[in-house]
Formats: sequence, structure tokens, C-alpha cells
Amino acid sequence: MKKTLLKMYVLTLMALIVSMPVFAQQKTLNGSVQDDTGSPLTGATVKVKGTNVATTTATDGSFTLVVPETATTLEVSFIGYQTKDVAITDGNINVQLAASDDQGLDEVVVIGYGTARKKDLTGSMVTIQAKNFNKGLMTAPDQLIQGKTPGVMVINNTGQPGGAATVRIRGNSSIRASNNPLFVLDGVPMAGNSPLPEGRGGFSSDRGNPLTYLNPSDIASMDILKDASATAIYGSRGANGVVIISTKKGNAGSPVIQIGASAGISGMREYPDVLDAARFREALQYYTPGEIAEADFGGNEDAFKAITRQALTQNYYGDVSGGTDHGKYRLSGGYLNQNGVINGSQLKKYTGNFTGNFNFLENKRLGLDFSLFLTQLDNRYAPINAMVGSEGNVISQAMQWNPTRPLKDDQGNNTFVSTTTRNPLTSIDAFKDQATTNTFVVNVAPYYKITDDLEYRFIYSAMRQIGSREGMYRSGLIDPSAAENEQAFISNNNETNLQMTHTLSYNKQINEDWNVNALIGYEYLNFNYRNNMTFGGGFKYLGLDYFDYLQYSPVSTRDISSYRSPKNELQSMFLRGGFNYKDRYLLTATVRRDGSTKFGKNNKYAIFPSLALAWNIAEEDFMESNEIFDQLKIRLGWGMTGNQEFPSGASLNRLVFGNQSVSQVNYGNDDLKWETSSTINAGIDFAILKSRLYGSIDYFNKKTTDALFEQTLAQPAPGGRIWVNLDGEIENKGVEIALTGTIINNTDWTWDLTANATFLKNNVSGLIGYYETGALRGQGFSGVLGQRMVNGQPLNVWYLAEYTGIDPTTGMSMYRGLDGSSSTENDPAINKFYANSPNPTTLLGLSTNVSYKDFTLSANMNGAMGHYLFNNTAATVLGISNLSSRNIGGQFFDTSVKESTSNSAAPSTRFLEKGDYLKLANLTLSYRVGDIGKTFKNFNVSLTGQNLFIITKYTGFDPEVNTDGATNGIPSLGIEYLPYPPSRNILLGVNFSL
Repeated sequence: MKKTLLKMYVLTLMALIVSMPVFAQQKTLNGSVQDDTGSPLTGATVKVKGTNVATTTATDGSFTLVVPETATTLEVSFIGYQTKDVAITDGNINVQLAASDDQGLDEVVVIGYGTARKKDLTGSMVTIQAKNFNKGLMTAPDQLIQGKTPGVMVINNTGQPGGAATVRIRGNSSIRASNNPLFVLDGVPMAGNSPLPEGRGGFSSDRGNPLTYLNPSDIASMDILKDASATAIYGSRGANGVVIISTKKGNAGSPVIQIGASAGISGMREYPDVLDAARFREALQYYTPGEIAEADFGGNEDAFKAITRQALTQNYYGDVSGGTDHGKYRLSGGYLNQNGVINGSQLKKYTGNFTGNFNFLENKRLGLDFSLFLTQLDNRYAPINAMVGSEGNVISQAMQWNPTRPLKDDQGNNTFVSTTTRNPLTSIDAFKDQATTNTFVVNVAPYYKITDDLEYRFIYSAMRQIGSREGMYRSGLIDPSAAENEQAFISNNNETNLQMTHTLSYNKQINEDWNVNALIGYEYLNFNYRNNMTFGGGFKYLGLDYFDYLQYSPVSTRDISSYRSPKNELQSMFLRGGFNYKDRYLLTATVRRDGSTKFGKNNKYAIFPSLALAWNIAEEDFMESNEIFDQLKIRLGWGMTGNQEFPSGASLNRLVFGNQSVSQVNYGNDDLKWETSSTINAGIDFAILKSRLYGSIDYFNKKTTDALFEQTLAQPAPGGRIWVNLDGEIENKGVEIALTGTIINNTDWTWDLTANATFLKNNVSGLIGYYETGALRGQGFSGVLGQRMVNGQPLNVWYLAEYTGIDPTTGMSMYRGLDGSSSTENDPAINKFYANSPNPTTLLGLSTNVSYKDFTLSANMNGAMGHYLFNNTAATVLGISNLSSRNIGGQFFDTSVKESTSNSAAPSTRFLEKGDYLKLANLTLSYRVGDIGKTFKNFNVSLTGQNLFIITKYTGFDPEVNTDGATNGIPSLGIEYLPYPPSRNILLGVNFSL
């Protein structure tokens, strides 16, 4: 034993002695790699030229490399950028890479269930990297791409922190089913439901953005698949386009810590145009001189400023990443505290994310990808509800408040007027509305490389969302007679989604000319949703929150409800094959067979095929002498996709349980089948002037048939509803243009400009009859619907009375009659006409980056044109009939036409306004300080402004609005009614690595 130990000791000592000269001949290099705008490049390769000594950059672009003493040159490379040789010198080595002339055609992008080289793509898709995301205060990933790519419309429905958004890819194409795209997170399709439970009564009606649980700082890129040849691999869920979200991963190397922090302030960009106290007195004198003494209370109040504030925001983010070639990891965490501009509203967001990528066995053929997302959202809401009655919500109450009436009395208490004319400060005090939602997503994906060309991968993922909401209503503050009948509720949602996917992929470079790739897979998805609510009344305020002791409420006031979704499962098989001949001729074919429990037993399965071709003309021999085009590629594709985003159990007989009662609400339809969309897409990609100008042009034509619809059974059938497939066709067609140009590119200055435009046309044909939606609300508008789905018109076309002006004699509104006459006698409830569309016909986006040495200025603008919005707020909240007890909108105080104060509003084109706008959504000035000492690396400082100004003639809060006016599940578009107002944000941020 002793002899053996002695031998080991001697051998070890000899090895150390032999290796000492080697160690003495090495040195350590430190540095960083950035792109031409100064942004760090993650995963860039840094190696000693002519050797295998290499490393990759960390998430902040930094690297550390031990090299031989004799090494003189580093070779730095990154996909999509020109490889650069750099001399080895003393001190930090900072390298800046320029974009490659081929516009990153060898760059690998994410497509459905796999990846592909950019130059192998045959479908219409756009990849947006993190460096090109919108900057500033972002609560959900869809905000990162607003205005960044043609064909994609993102509308922030509300200014509520974490509020709902509308996302459309190439317009609307469904009457009743969802028009939202499918979001896929690291290969996991999301359900798209919000975990936030609904409120009750006058509580906030905003259900929030279902993607808020993601931290935008964790996202590396987003790939938007737009045409059916790209989305058909997702079959029944790909009809509205697909957005693939890829999160950041760890890189091999020493652990690197990256930290970011920002703080800022939010305020109203502009206040609503209502009369101040002086003008209100003028209006009283002009319109109702006999009532001025009764309506003038001698004060000077701005009620809207009283309910708003300069709101503070804090946002902190950090991650640590590192690893080896056998295992890489990344752990991140974030905290956001965003106060809303309306008093009492707030969003707190806590996020955690861990990703790991591991290789096993000596040959590294066995691997495991793992990711975990944890999020908690704590929300507080102001009582802003679009479904309220004549009492309004705090927005209408503040706008209508008589500016001469003090908001507080001499004792400092809120002024009481009546139960209908409510003090907005009292409403904020009367409602307590808070919610907590938790999201847990785990994704486990083991894989095995059977050969260098053949790989098997299994994905198992689970998503669990839990939402809990508590609300109490101090009705006694609003109505003293109800002081002992105050109310509270507790509402809970929970959803569990499971996915299992098996794929076998093959990618082979057969010879110098031919490359073949193929994918076959099987997928199973399961969705399970539940909710319940408990309500109680009859409380008297004791200083406690009622929802903490609901059992104290009288039994007669209690109400309970619970729900579980019917069985909702989807199983699929899919196949994709692709061929590339000499990088010139490309073919991709896809087919997916889906089976869903949502459909009738006679149509549970459907097949969704696609085919796409591409020709890289620039690779042809006859283009060798070409001096114009650096890239020229033509694409042509066709495919079919489906839409099954409607309630589970729709094809079945369904019963609903009431209070000791059971009734049938849905009648089964064994023949109910998929809503199907077929799309033709033709596109061209090009680059000229040594790739200083490049872009794409796409034409698409999408036709949707067998539209899913829920209709009431015709009498004398029993009461209830049934889901059917409608006759008819919905057509969306248009042209998309995207251009990017490098205007200046020299040692100190760079300037690039990107612009995109989309031209859309929508039409409905073949329907039997018409279908109504678009609920317009407010006093006198009960039960009024302003939109129709009708043949020969776009979806959601406005159907309203045609306003022709004010009668100079009577001061009453005049409307067009069916005979073409204009008169106050024409009934606006009967004489209605089709009048324009809420669907934009043009979408615009404009982005630019200007850099001078270490300074960079980035700006992003977005806009939409050709659509009309209904200003429901002006119609029923601010009209002239408010005088003298309430305030009016500034536009109604018009002395050139004396409108009668008895002139009531009607749902007419008077309140239909052009929604054209162009908005400066983001403006960021950043300065790269660089390394500070030996601790802080790549220190950056930025100042960002959001929602700085808007060019529009729309008179409402913001033309980027979409108040929910859905009726019987048919979605609406283009209504503004008492929304949470948008804010202007100014943020100061820093980020650095350790």
C-alpha cells in the first residue's frame, strides 16, 4: 500500500515539474464583443487563430480566454456578422462586429418544432432579436414587437398596468372564434387564457394580458410565422399566425452576473377636453342662463387631476449564467413595481426563471434541456368598468364633475351629491379590488442524437396558473341608506395545461448540392380550467375587509358559483419535409392531422397541409456578373390551418346548474367541424448596394370558411343555443413591405433606418343574414349594437344612423332618412346605414438607430390608418344634455351652432371618428460607459421616453384603444368607452455585468 502511494506521489510530482514550463508560457485575455450599435453579442466565438483554443462570450458579451504566450491573433465570429481578426494586445480586447453582407442567411432561426437556416426558409416569417425590441417599461412580450414588423397589429386596450392587449396578424378572419395568434414559449404552445378572475358589479373589467407572467428581460428573440406554409405545422391552432418566444440560455464559461435596474415616473400624456370652471360658467350663461345660480358653486376644481397622479415605477432584473460544454445554466429573477396613473391602481410582478442545457456521455449525444418559470402578479385596481350603468365609473365621474363644485367640504370630507352623480374620490374609496395570480411553467426536453443527422426529442411541459381575486364595496359611502348592506366577493381561477411531444428530426447534407431535412412528430395536449366565486352582502363597516369573513353575511345575501370546463384534449401527428438544391431551389411540405374533443363525433379529426417553394435567384450562375442584387429570393406558398379557439364542450349537450335548478343551455351538434383558413402567399426578399439596403415584399390572400358560430335555436324549439358552421367566406388579403437601410456606417457614426407598411383588405361574403355585435353603452344606449357581420362588408362594419348636423332652428340633431332626406324627424334607431370599418387598412412601423462612438439614440414609431373608431365616451358621457348639473366636452361648447340642451345623443356617425394615428412609442438615449474598475463591466446608462406624442385627429383618450363590446361571444373592435387612460413614461436605467 505504501509503495503504491509513493509511486503515485512521484508520478504526480514529475507531471507538475514537466508542466511548469507550459504554464509559464500561457496568459489570460479578457475582453468583450459587441455589434455595430454597441450591444453585447451573446455566444460569439473567440478563438486563437489557427488553433482549437476557444471560448464563447457570456450574456453581457464578455469573455475570458487562456492562450499560449506565442499567440498573436484572435479570430472572432458570430452568426450573421462578419468574422474579424484582432491582434492580441495588453489590456482588455474589445471587438465590434459588423453585420455580414448576406444579412445573416446562415443564421439559425426558430420555426415550428425545430430550427432552420434563414436562407432555407420558404414561408413568410420575421425574426426580431432582443437588441431590436422596443425599450422602456414593458409588462408583456407582445409590447416588445409593436410596430416592428409588417402585418402585426398590437393595440394596448387600456393604460391599466398589465392590462389587456389586442394582437392581430394580418387582420381579423373569424366571426366568433378567437382572432388571437398562438404564442409558443420555448416549444410549448400557450393556452392564451388570463388567470385573473372576473370581478362583480362596478369592479374593474380588465382581465389583463395573459402573457404578463413573462419577464421581457428573459426573452432572446421572437419569431412571427405569418402564412399558412409556416404555421400549418401547428394545424388547428395556427389560423391566426404563430409567435414563437425563445428565452435566453446560458453560455459556456465562467459564471457571469448581469444586473439591470430602472426607475421612472408616469403621468397623463394629455387630459380629456372638458370645460374648466371659467368656461363652464360661460356655457351656463350661454345655454342655460336661468340656471346659472343653481349650478355655480363658486369653486374651481379639476376632478380628473384629482384622481390621477405622477406614478412611480421601479424595475430590477438580474441573472447569473455560465457552465461548460457539458452543462450550461442560467438563473434570473425580476421585480417590477408599477403604480398606475389612476389613484389606487398598481402592479407588482415577481419573476424567476431557470434554464439548463446538459450533455451526457463522452460523445455528448444524450442531452437534456430544462426550463422553469415562476411568476407572481399582485394587482390593485381602480373601479373602471365598461359595463356600468348611468352611475358611470371614476373616469366618467371625473369628466362629468361640475368644475365649480368642491370635491371636499369644509371638514375635508368628500362632497356628497347623489347616488347617481358620484364624487370620483368617493368611488375610489368605496371599492377595494385586489388580485394575486401565480404562474408555474416547467419544460423538460430530453433528446438523443442517434446519428449526426438523426435526433429524437421528447418534450414534457406543464403549466399551472392560479388566480385569486378579492373585492369589497363600501356602498354606504355612495348611498348612506345602504350603509348596512355592503358587499364583498372572493373569486378563484385555476388552469392546468399538459403537453407531451415526440419528434424525430433528420437533417442531412447528402452531397455538395443536396440538403434534405425532415421532421415527424406526435403531440398530446390537455387543458383543464376551473373557477369558483363566493359573494356575500349585508355587511356594516367595522374596519375590516369583508372578504375576510364572508361567513358573517346573512344567508339570504350569499351567492356561490363554480365551473369546470368540459373535456378539452388535442392529439396530433405531423410531418414536415424540406429539400435544398444548391442553395437555389427550396421546397417545404407540411401536413398535420389533428383530433380534438371540442368537435362533433363525425368531425373530430382534420388534416392541414401546406406546400412552399423558393428560388434563390442570386445563387444562379447568370447572376455572377450582377452588380445590383446581393440577395434575391422568390417565395410561393399555400397552406390550410384551423381555428378551434372556442369553448370546450360546444358540440355536446350541456347543462348548467343554478340555485336548486338544472337547465340545458347548449344543444349538441355531431357534425360541428373545424373553422378552416387557406392562404396563398407570394414574397420576394432582396438586398442591394452591398446589402446596405434590404427588405421583403409579400402578397397574401387568406380565405376562411366553415366559420364557428353560436346561435339561438329558432322557435318553436326549446330555449337554448347551438354551435354551427356558417355558410360564407371571410377574405383577408394584402401586401406587406419591409425595408432596412444603413445610411451611415463609419468609424464613429452609424445610422440605420427600418420601415414597414401593411395594406389590408377584409371582406365577408356568402352569409345567410347578418350577425350583430359592438355593444355601445351609456345613458340612452341600453341594448344598442353598432356593428354587423354582413355580406359585402368588412368584419365588424359600423351600422349606425347617419348624422347630418344640427337643425339651426330647433338645435336638435338631424339624421338621414331611408329616402335620402335630412330631418330631425328621421328616427336614428330605425334609419341606419353601413358606415366605414374599424379595421385598419394600413399599418405602419418606423424604427431608427443612430450611434456616435459610445452614444446611441433609438426611436420607434407605429401607426394605423383607414379605420374609424366610435367615441362612445363623447356620445354618452360628455354631451350637451349634461348641462347644467354636470360638465360637458369642450367640442360641444360651440357658439357657432347653438345645440339644444335637450338634444339627446344617439348611436350615429356623429361620434364615428377617423382613427388614423402615428405615435412616437419609444425614444431611448443610451451611453456605454464601459468597464468601471475591475468589478463593473459593460456599464450602460439609458434614458427612455414612452408614448411621448401622437399625431391624430381622434378626440378621445387615444386611438390605440379597444373597449370590449362583444355580444354573445362575437368580438367587437374600435370602441372607446371610459377606458383606463394611457400614460407617458420616463425611465432612467442602468445595466452592467460582474
